Amino acid sequence: MSSSPSTAGRNKAPKAPAAPKGFTITELAAEFDVTPRAIRFYEDVGLLEPQRAGRNRVYSQRERTRLKLTLRGKRLGLSLQEIKQLVDMYDSPSDTAPQLEAFLSVLRSHRKQIELQLEDIRVTLEEIDQHEDRCKRLLEAANAAAPASPKRAIRA
Repeated sequence: MSSSPSTAGRNKAPKAPAAPKGFTITELAAEFDVTPRAIRFYEDVGLLEPQRAGRNRVYSQRERTRLKLTLRGKRLGLSLQEIKQLVDMYDSPSDTAPQLEAFLSVLRSHRKQIELQLEDIRVTLEEIDQHEDRCKRLLEAANAAAPASPKRAIRA
């Protein structure tokens, strides 16, 4: 007995639910030029919360944005705690004014820290300049006092 065209499709197994739409860890790693291990680390510290499709992580647009904000905060030199606070505010349904004020506060604090580091670097560079000048003068004096033999001349 053969099936008629109207009943042929009824015996097929139901389709498996479609995999959630999103990004794989490999896709995000390539897009943002980070390692999958770095993304897993951000997940471990609570910055990212991907869905699971079996054993695979599936990152939503929300997680992609959180990763982008995390990497931006890292480039600014913010701590993971500061980044988490700011990224969590991104998810907050509340008004943006308090979020922006908090972000400005973090940026001001970070600016002060960077300015102090910059001053320390300037002082260190001045000390290096002084040591270089002294070494050059000593080399010039050593070359002037040394015999004219090209093998023994010390070059600056």
